[in-house]
Amino acid sequence: MMRKMKAQETTALHAQNVRKSFGTRSNVQQVLKGIDLRVEEGEFIGIMGPSGSGKTTLLNVLATIDRATEGTILIGGSDISKMRDAKMAAFRRSQLGFIFQDYNLLDTLTVKENILLPVTLGKRGNKKAEDEFQTIADSLGITELADKYPHEISGGQKQRTAAARALINQPSMVFADEPTGALDSKSASSLLGNLADVNEQRSVTIMMVTHDPLASSYCSRVAFLKDGQIYSELYKGAKTRQAFFQEILNVQAVLGGDSVDAL
Repeated sequence: MMRKMKAQETTALHAQNVRKSFGTRSNVQQVLKGIDLRVEEGEFIGIMGPSGSGKTTLLNVLATIDRATEGTILIGGSDISKMRDAKMAAFRRSQLGFIFQDYNLLDTLTVKENILLPVTLGKRGNKKAEDEFQTIADSLGITELADKYPHEISGGQKQRTAAARALINQPSMVFADEPTGALDSKSASSLLGNLADVNEQRSVTIMMVTHDPLASSYCSRVAFLKDGQIYSELYKGAKTRQAFFQEILNVQAVLGGDSVDAL
């Protein structure tokens, strides 16, 4: 089922002329070369590109993990490119969610405690946090895991726990960096289906960097990077996931990248 279009779309993220360089004056490597990108609220956008194209660097600067060398980045109307470190850290905690390939769960905390950790740090009300936990845990199918520890659950369950932790603060955006990279195909498909459902049902804005066209086929739009610039974009629209997957494969074949089996 397609998500209903809002009467007026609102921009979740707007990046203008974003550049990122590394190195010293005598040996500068320009990784991002003037990225312009707009993401609307409720979009599920994938970022793809061959190795060295700048996709992880782009996610890092958009997600406040690193600073751009030049350019303007607005998230929910806030200009993160002008924020001082302390204000940016507070913005990151309250407004952004993160899902990484290696889960980043604390072994000494239960699944529920890991999920609620951002709430604990943010000092939100216990009742509201508990209600949000139940809603998210139900949507990701991990309610029965609440009292288990990370070493007692599978990789796929760990990643769904990480996803729930990213969503618990109702962030403006969720950034996912190769979230299926450590999962088997069944667990990956389950996680991606869960993320697509959360995106559709809760209008959560998600940006996912991935090398995997199968993962990108769950997105509503895919932006392809090449040599630090946006090379092309694909929109899913009313296409089936299988048809969108094939279109992604076609672009990837032109850009170069790992091949995968068909759906």
